[in-house]
Amino acid sequence: MTKQPTLLEVVQQKIRVKHYSIRTETQYLQWVKRFVLFHDKKHPREMGGAEVEAFLSHLATHGNVSSSTQNQALSALLFLYREVLGLSLPWMDDVVRAKKPQRLPVVLSKQEVAKILDHMQATHGLIARLLYGTGIRIMECCRLRVQDIDFDRGELLIRNGKGAKDRVTMLPKSLIEPLKAHLVWRKALFHADEAKGKAEVYLPDALERKYVNAATSWAWQYVFCSGSYSVDPRSGRERRHHLDEKLVQRAVKKAVGLAGIDKLATPHTFRHSFATHLLESGYDIRTVQELLGHSDVSTTMIYTHVLNKGGRGVSSPLDTL
Repeated sequence: MTKQPTLLEVVQQKIRVKHYSIRTETQYLQWVKRFVLFHDKKHPREMGGAEVEAFLSHLATHGNVSSSTQNQALSALLFLYREVLGLSLPWMDDVVRAKKPQRLPVVLSKQEVAKILDHMQATHGLIARLLYGTGIRIMECCRLRVQDIDFDRGELLIRNGKGAKDRVTMLPKSLIEPLKAHLVWRKALFHADEAKGKAEVYLPDALERKYVNAATSWAWQYVFCSGSYSVDPRSGRERRHHLDEKLVQRAVKKAVGLAGIDKLATPHTFRHSFATHLLESGYDIRTVQELLGHSDVSTTMIYTHVLNKGGRGVSSPLDTL
């Protein structure tokens, strides 16, 4: 007799059919499990909008979660009902999402960026310079493949960025030689992995089946790789993955402290600073939107709020006394 898959196994299968990321899979499974346990293991088919609202309210009042976390939980539950259980009920459109607070991004001055970068060397320093010099997200940087760097055209190809979109951004001229030097070291490590029979790298979606030898080719290797091998949670294979972004986050935090910067700067702050400094230099907002990979220019518009010094560029009357 064939064993029937559990609810979580069905959810997992549906997520993988939809080609969602491993992070989304982990988070959605966690929220579905917490939702079921919160209601004493009652099957979701026997529950509805009232139970979903009760769970979300509990997260906000007792869990003290942020609005984005609460909305992530709601997205996971709507995925469960719509995609897994195949239900489309009126209450699903009536569930109100938590309102996200409108906050201005933390932006560093050029002098502050320089101070922080002075305290960052080696691979972490190269990554930090790429983040500020290109405006890419930290995970987009960690997932860069060798073939994504075009030295002749001075471009970086960002594959499968946020929203599953590809885009092209510039490659700073000052980073061409450091990147080439890094790739010399990286290629030596790749050959060492080949000798051990562990040169295989993760390929997205069906590329591994379409291009049989691509997984062990130099072109598909991660530019910034992990220092050790790890087991892929989906395939179970042991191989070298990309660098853990948490290591970069810690390195930036340490550099910010050493530089004496009081702002709450993170790797993502380099992206905010990149956009702001381009706009300050006179580049039009559509160009910045394209480089950042924003779907809507309204998302990019937030950087116009931090361009003006003081209250929208108004001089204080105190300064005229």
